[in-house]
Amino acid sequence: MTKIEKVLYTGKTHTTGGRDGAARSDDAQLDVKLSPPGSGKPGTNPEQLFAAGWSACFIGALGIAARKRKLQLPANTAVDAEVDLGMMEGAYLLQARLNVSLPGLDVDLARALIDEAHQTCPYSKATRGNIAVALTLV
Repeated sequence: MTKIEKVLYTGKTHTTGGRDGAARSDDAQLDVKLSPPGSGKPGTNPEQLFAAGWSACFIGALGIAARKRKLQLPANTAVDAEVDLGMMEGAYLLQARLNVSLPGLDVDLARALIDEAHQTCPYSKATRGNIAVALTLV
């Protein structure tokens, strides 16, 4: 297991009530109601929060990969993340798809940026070998 040498930031939240509760960050920048997926109740769920965090982080990793090549990402770069909650043999599991849009870039270059970002993004590293992940250039 890799251990961090220098902590750059620590996200801190306080959550109550689980999937039917609320979560708030220590700086109050995040303050959300939580609800089970498909319940129709107001609030978000852990899968949506994970998808949002991963897609934001992945765009950052794409930017690093582009800068290494002395390129700038297209202004309308986007990642649509889909995180599934499912079951297999009575156990809850996640799987994910990252649909990456890099309009105007050559397909081979875009693919290379996506592959490199997937190697360096901390969310991608954390999930590698643990959940099924599909990367698609859209």
